Amino acid sequence: MITTHENRIKIQENEAHTFQVDELSTRHFAYWPVCWSAISIGALASIAAIVVLGLIGVALGVHLVGVENRMVDLRKIGLAAIAFSVFSAFLAYVLGGWVAGMVGGIRRSEPAMLHGTITWLLTVPILVVLASLGAGSYMGGWYSGLSGSPSWASPTAAPFDRPEPPEANASQQERLQYAANRADYDAKVKLWREETPRATRNAALGAVTALLLGLMGSVIGGWMSSGEPMTLTYYRTRDRLSP
Repeated sequence: MITTHENRIKIQENEAHTFQVDELSTRHFAYWPVCWSAISIGALASIAAIVVLGLIGVALGVHLVGVENRMVDLRKIGLAAIAFSVFSAFLAYVLGGWVAGMVGGIRRSEPAMLHGTITWLLTVPILVVLASLGAGSYMGGWYSGLSGSPSWASPTAAPFDRPEPPEANASQQERLQYAANRADYDAKVKLWREETPRATRNAALGAVTALLLGLMGSVIGGWMSSGEPMTLTYYRTRDRLSP
């Protein structure tokens, strides 16, 4: 016969074993809920900040948009343009990550950073669509590479006016002037074609740099929104400090 005391001991052992299994599974599979409303608002905040800062850069002359201002030589980019581009790409996503974390009411740094990262993920296809539709000029010069093959990559998009051929009754001087203008036009178009691959690579480099800066900014913005100390060792003592 099994006594009541022995039954209690077996029940306690089973409960302890079940608790250990649950604790082990929870430690390996931790579910973080995602607040899509907060992420959507954060993405809209990032895109709005990108557009506003891009227009400010164009108004101040920091960003030069247009076919004739493509980036062929990175060494010719001014320091002010680089500084403003880095600042705007980073700050826009810091704002988006911070808004996503605050709207979601997240008070842990890890899920807050996760929401900032998802905010960045949501903005990337939106920016690609906007750039493909021709709205890249509103976002400054760094996001023009998101439009795929840019419009200025075609030789027919060269910003040079083709000289008009002279009329049949034109004088010898007018014919000589046309020949000189046509030779100058052909030389410019040839140089344009030779510089197009380099400009395409520079545009892609600018776009990927802006996106990576945005990714870092979104993570930092989400971290800031959590209100936890922004130190890499805080998580080791957080559980002991929590009530």
